[in-house]
Amino acid sequence: MYADFNPRVVEGLLAGARAALGEMGAEEVRQEKVPGAFELPLAAKAAAIAGYDAVVALGAVIRGQTDHYAHIARQAASGLASVALETGVPVGFGVLTVADESQALARSAPGPENKGAEAARAAVAMVHVLERLRATEGRDATKAPSPQPRSGRRARVGAR
Repeated sequence: MYADFNPRVVEGLLAGARAALGEMGAEEVRQEKVPGAFELPLAAKAAAIAGYDAVVALGAVIRGQTDHYAHIARQAASGLASVALETGVPVGFGVLTVADESQALARSAPGPENKGAEAARAAVAMVHVLERLRATEGRDATKAPSPQPRSGRRARVGAR
């Protein structure tokens, strides 16, 4: 999932996430664009419920002259954490919350510090952690036993 707001920054995050997922051998990567960071949690929850093994949420919230930034950043972070906890599906948090555009561009630039790539790697790492825990316990370690095991190797990054 990726936010359409601050596209210059988000495009870099998306490129980093795509590259990282490709390096890790993700078999199906689907991108979905949402209007902004505030909408990421709802779209991430829909993807988790649809059966994707992981969701990578990408966006950029840049501080302005009002407190709008704080509300959006807080709700995006809280909402995405809630999605992961409620569904048991890993959500990679690639939403930048920065003071200015130069900070955002630095964190979305190609290279090892790209936060989109970091979010994708974290989501995939958590898929593997949960698989190991589930194998050890014989069930989903993040919630009460579920009647259906997860299947497939799908990851959702972000719009067509």
